[in-house]
Amino acid sequence: MARPRTHDPDTVLDAAESLAVSAGPAAVTIRAVAAATGMSNGAIYHTFASRSELLARTWIRAANRFLSLQSELVDPHTGIDAVIAAALAPAEFADRYPLSTKLFFTVRRTDLLGPDLTDELRRDLDAPQRALITLMRRLSTDLWQRRDARAVDTITTCIVDLPTAILLERDRLADPTARAHLRAAVRAVLHTGPAPL
Repeated sequence: MARPRTHDPDTVLDAAESLAVSAGPAAVTIRAVAAATGMSNGAIYHTFASRSELLARTWIRAANRFLSLQSELVDPHTGIDAVIAAALAPAEFADRYPLSTKLFFTVRRTDLLGPDLTDELRRDLDAPQRALITLMRRLSTDLWQRRDARAVDTITTCIVDLPTAILLERDRLADPTARAHLRAAVRAVLHTGPAPL
């Protein structure tokens, strides 16, 4: 097997992601990643200043992959169809990036906030949450011309709470019936709509 390039960040992130999913975040050490990639410890430290940064960057990549895919799925649609596309994003994400899906939906961002993280890295860890809120406001505005907390909360129910309950917590991401149930549940919530202002 050919040795990977010395400073290929994606090779390192792939190895860290695989270790985190198979054995938990504690298994992600510089030594373990070096062994998995065939790189030296020094080569990994050349790109990632610490184990904490490596873990954080691994999670950030998974989060950015998910949000990019979610936007890709939502963009061709408007109204209810856009919300359904956003709600089904975890299922599509699992099809395309199974390891990133397990990492993103099982490791909490707050578990990665170690004391040695830089301000820049903390901002990067917060960015996916801000991007998700922006998407929810966009969907809320499209449906009801509202961006208030009650309207956004209804979208949160549709694209966070329902997919978590129907697909993720019961490990039914690949189940077509579960996906149909999710579509129906989202339509029902949107039919009721947000609480009045």
